[in-house]
Amino acid sequence: MQATNPAPVVTPTILRRVTVMLYEALLLLSVEMLAIAFYMLVTLNSQHPLAKEGLKAWLLLVTAAYFMWCWIDSGHTLAMKTWRIKIVKLGYHKLPFRTAALRFLLAWGWFAPALLACWAFGLHGKAQIAIALLVGIAAWAMTALLDKDRQFLHDRLAGTRLIGLPKRVKAKS
Repeated sequence: MQATNPAPVVTPTILRRVTVMLYEALLLLSVEMLAIAFYMLVTLNSQHPLAKEGLKAWLLLVTAAYFMWCWIDSGHTLAMKTWRIKIVKLGYHKLPFRTAALRFLLAWGWFAPALLACWAFGLHGKAQIAIALLVGIAAWAMTALLDKDRQFLHDRLAGTRLIGLPKRVKAKS
C-alpha cells in the first residue's frame, strides 16, 4: 500500500486576502443593517445620546459575534469560504474562543492607526479619512511581507494562520 502525502499548506496571496476583506465588508454591511434594524425596534428608534452610544456598542458586539462564531464554527466566514481561505491554529481542530477573541481584537490594527491619526491631527473630511484608512490598510497589509510565512501581523500575534484550500474536484458520474 502506498502512503499518500498530504497536500502542502499554501498561504493565499496578499491580494487574495485583501479581496476577501472587501467582499467581507459588503457581507458585514448587510449583517449590520439587520442589527441596526433590530436595535431601532428594541429602542423604539430613541434619539437619546445614550441610545446612540448603545448602538455603537451593539454594532461592535454583533461584528465580534459574527467573525468569532464563523471562525470558531468552521474556520472561515462566507467570504473566506467563497475564496477558499481558512483560518487555522496549529494543534487545534477548531479555533479556540480565546484565540478568536484575540484575533478579532488584534485585527483592529488594520484601522486603529488611521483612526488614531484622524483623531490626533483633527482630520474630519471624507477624503482625509479615506486616505488615512488606505495608508493604514496598505501599511498593515505590508506586514505580511516581513513575515517568513507571509502571514499578517495580527495572525502572527494571535498564533493563527490563513491557508488556501484546494479547489473541489467534481465527482464524475
